[in-house]
Amino acid sequence: MFSPTAVYLHIPFCHRRCFYCDFPVKVIGDRRDGSNFPLVDRYLAVLSAEIEATPPGDRPLETLFLGGGTPSLLTVSQLQTLLQVLQRQFQWIAQPEISIEIDPGTFDRSKLEGYRDLGVNRFSLGVQAFQDPLLHGTGRAHTLADVYTAIDHLHQAQIPNWSLDLISGLPGQSIADWDWSLQEAIGAQPTHLSLYDLVLEPQTVFGKRYSEGRNQPQQTPLPPEELSAECYRLSHDRLTQAGYDHYEISNYAQPSYPCRHNRTYWKNQPYYGFGMGATSYIESARGWQRVARPRTLAAYETWVEEYRQAGEEFWLRYETDTPTDRFLETLMLGLRLREGVDLNGIAPYCPEKIQPLLQALSPDQQRNWVRFYHPKDDRRDHPKDQPRNQPYPHLQLVAPEGFLFSNQVLSKIFSL
Repeated sequence: MFSPTAVYLHIPFCHRRCFYCDFPVKVIGDRRDGSNFPLVDRYLAVLSAEIEATPPGDRPLETLFLGGGTPSLLTVSQLQTLLQVLQRQFQWIAQPEISIEIDPGTFDRSKLEGYRDLGVNRFSLGVQAFQDPLLHGTGRAHTLADVYTAIDHLHQAQIPNWSLDLISGLPGQSIADWDWSLQEAIGAQPTHLSLYDLVLEPQTVFGKRYSEGRNQPQQTPLPPEELSAECYRLSHDRLTQAGYDHYEISNYAQPSYPCRHNRTYWKNQPYYGFGMGATSYIESARGWQRVARPRTLAAYETWVEEYRQAGEEFWLRYETDTPTDRFLETLMLGLRLREGVDLNGIAPYCPEKIQPLLQALSPDQQRNWVRFYHPKDDRRDHPKDQPRNQPYPHLQLVAPEGFLFSNQVLSKIFSL
């Protein structure tokens, strides 16, 4: 079996729930954090129990990502205890990538340096916008002043590898707002940027506020789709000109700084997910399985206790992926990467789908949304010219237009 080399830990605590957030989080209020909210220690004990109940695989771990929620609400001591549990349970490579999400207003230079000294070597700063009205309008707990202070802390602590997140398509956001945020982000000199377009999840504040049929003319309108597309193209132009590689549909990195952990997801490789609402993707004796934890604290505690008692038999309750699932998921996720997908690698799952796939995407090749190529062939010849031992090409989306219209491409793939 193909054991995971990546771990995701979910830390669900937040000062507030942002208006666009559909993640499993526990709101604790603006004055609480891991130092003064006992429920944090209780949750970490359950999380540790889940980790300790998980048999290690036959390969050492290479990446760890602490997401949330707001992991930077943890004290240095709490993070140390959690990392020690992981280090006792699993083998690690000599220099793993260890990432943590941090929010402005939840840390200072001392905490950053404490995290760094524990081995955290990649920080992801959730900025989202460089305008106070937009931050307030999305329910963020921090201000613009907190953003600049956080960036100062990162520079003062001499953090060599950090990422900055922004969201486009926010209510009331203009193209000028987005351009300013891009310029401020570039000026902050992160090694990595993640740029997301607002998604209206049904159960969020925004999802309910902007659902179809609601007539609320007084609310701030969402930008039109044309403006979102303009923001996407502007992002590509600004950031590539500034030296960032558009290596994934929503992510840019300076040379040598792509997120190693996230590539595990995009390559559809196995990973451990621990914590409330987290999902693992593992290869068990029954096949490939996606195992989701409950999204509430009480249900998650019960789940962990059942897991500890049942052991390996616990996985029998979860369904396995079919070959078609594996084919489509690997294709869908892999196309997020600029390098695309080697069709030779996924052909064994559904060999009958390859030729229909090439035919269906031929019009998109003419639009220059997709490209067929062979990595060893600089001429990027047509698939018919590939060597016999590699009968199929690589398939990639062409940035930025192919990324921008990826949903249209994917809809053809899923209709095969």
